[in-house]
Amino acid sequence: MMWQDLLTAVALMLVLEGVLPFLNPSGLRTALFQIIHLNDRSLRAVGLFSMLAGVVLLYFVH
Repeated sequence: MMWQDLLTAVALMLVLEGVLPFLNPSGLRTALFQIIHLNDRSLRAVGLFSMLAGVVLLYFVH
């Protein structure tokens, strides 16, 4: 059952990551261009915030 949950999570991640390029490809290009110009510290802060938000969401879901 653990593999099924992991594959479900990966599939959902792929679906969610595909929404923006499908709906607004030029907006995605603009966002990626801005991300490229972030310094390492800012990019790490965004990554940390994203991970913490995911952990909090998992805590409330389970």
